[in-house]
Amino acid sequence: MEPIINAQLPEFKVQAFHNGAFKTVTNEDLKGKWAIFFFYPADFTFVCPTELVDMAEKYEQFQALGVEVYSVSTDSHFVHKAWHDASESIRKIKYPMLADPTGLLSRAFGVMIEEDGMAYRGTFLVNPEGRVKIAEIQDNSIGRNADELLRKVEAAIFVANHPNEVCPAKWKQGTETLKPSIDLVGKI
Repeated sequence: MEPIINAQLPEFKVQAFHNGAFKTVTNEDLKGKWAIFFFYPADFTFVCPTELVDMAEKYEQFQALGVEVYSVSTDSHFVHKAWHDASESIRKIKYPMLADPTGLLSRAFGVMIEEDGMAYRGTFLVNPEGRVKIAEIQDNSIGRNADELLRKVEAAIFVANHPNEVCPAKWKQGTETLKPSIDLVGKI
C-alpha cells in the first residue's frame, strides 16, 4: 500500500452540483488552491447529511482560509440535485458536490468499497501544489467533526507558511508552536 500523504492529486474530470447548477470540475480547477475532498458513502442516508451540514456551517470559515470544500460520493450529479431538492438540510450546502459514479476519485484516494460501489468516509486536504497533506479514513458508521478538521487545516496552512515551525497536539490558531532543534530533544 502506497502512503497517500504527499501523494499528487490525480488527473480527473467529474460532474458536480453546485449552487443550483451542474458544472464540470477538474484537477486543473484546483491548481494553486487549498482543497478539501470530503468523501461520504451515499446521498439519502443517515450520518452523511449530519456531516455535510456540519461542513456547510463551517464553509465560510474554510473559504476565509482560502480552502474550497468538495463533497464526493459515487452518486451522480443528478442524485445530488434530487437530494438537494428533497432535503432542507442539504439545501444549506454552498460547496460543490462532486459526482464520482465511476469511482475514479474514490479509488485514487483509497476509499472505494468495491463490493458496495461506494466510498468510506475519507477526508483529504490538498495543498496548492496538489499534494495531500491531511488524510483521514474511517468506517461509515462514525461521523466526522468539522471543527476538528478546521483546526487541522489551520495547522497545515500555518506550517506551509512557516516551514521552520511545527504545531503540537491540540494546537489552535494564535497559540504557541514549536521550532524543532536539538535543544528541544527530550525537553518536551
